[in-house]
Amino acid sequence: MPVSGEAAAGAAGASSTAARNTGVRGPAARNTGVRGPAARDTGGSSDTAVPDAGRTTVLHRLDGGVSWITLDRPEAMNALTWDQRERVIALLAEASADPAVRAVVLTATGRGFCAGADLRGAPAPARERVAGDVARTIRLGAQRLIAAVLDCEKPVIAAVNGTAAGIGAHLAFACDLVLAADTAVFIEVFVRRGLVPDGGGAYLLPRLVGPHRAKELMFFGDALPAAEAERIGLVNRTVPPHELAALAGEWAGRLAAGPTRALALTKQLVNASADSNRSTAFAAEAAAQETNMTTRDANEGVASFVERRAPRYRGC
Repeated sequence: MPVSGEAAAGAAGASSTAARNTGVRGPAARNTGVRGPAARDTGGSSDTAVPDAGRTTVLHRLDGGVSWITLDRPEAMNALTWDQRERVIALLAEASADPAVRAVVLTATGRGFCAGADLRGAPAPARERVAGDVARTIRLGAQRLIAAVLDCEKPVIAAVNGTAAGIGAHLAFACDLVLAADTAVFIEVFVRRGLVPDGGGAYLLPRLVGPHRAKELMFFGDALPAAEAERIGLVNRTVPPHELAALAGEWAGRLAAGPTRALALTKQLVNASADSNRSTAFAAEAAAQETNMTTRDANEGVASFVERRAPRYRGC
C-alpha cells in the first residue's frame, strides 16, 4: 500500500536502484480525472492524450505549447511509483530543453492527485542496510523529483484534482502556481507514520507559509482542505472539480503566450530569493536583466510598447 515517504524504503533496506514497476491498470479502471481541455490550440499542435509507450501510468501530450503531464493510477490514488517518478523527471527535463514547450501542467486522474510514494516495486535488498543507504535513497529519489520541478526552465502549474499527501503535497507545493479542486485536501502525512518529512517539505513549507504554520501542518498531520490551503497561501485558486482543467488550460495558455525566457529568469530569481541576502539578490536581478535583454522577446516587448500594440512573443 502507499507509504508516506521514501525514508521507509531505506528503513526497509531498499537500495537506490530504481525498480521497474509499471503499475498497469486493468481494463475496468477508467480515467475520471483531469486531462486538460481538448485541443486548446494557441499556435502549436494538438495530440491525443495516450499513455507513453512503456510508461502506461504517466500520460503526456503537447497542446499549444503546453506540456500536460498526468499521473494515471487512479486505483492507487496516484501513489507515485519509481517508474512514474523517473518519467516525470524526464518530461520536466525535456520541457526545459524543448523550445516548443512554453509551460507545463502537472495533474492526475481520479480522486487523488498523489497519495504519497508507492514503494511496493522497490528492489529487494542485495545486502544488509548500512549507514548512508537511507540518505542516498532520499537524495536520488524524492529530492530529485522536487528539484526537477523547481529547476524546470518553464513555468509549472499544479492542477490538484484530489488528495495530495506526503510527497504528493510537496510535488504540488514545488510548482510555480497551484490550482486545486475545492474537494482536494493536502496532508503532511509523515508524522502519522513516525517519519521525518522528505521531498523538500521542510524547505518548501516555511518559505510558503512561515515556520509556525509549517510546524503545525507537519507536527499534527491533519488534512488541510483546499479552501484553507488557499487562505494561507499554499494554493492560488480553488474551483469546483469540473472547472479545474479549463482553468489550468487558461493559465497555461497565458504563460505559453508570454516571454518564456523572462519567465524562466523570474522563476529563478523568486526561488532563490529566500536563500539570498539583499546584495546577492540585487546582483542576481541585474544579471538576469542583462541576460534577458539579449532575447528577441525583450526587444519585442519594448518595441510593442513604443509602437502601442500588443506584443507577439516567440519564446526566445
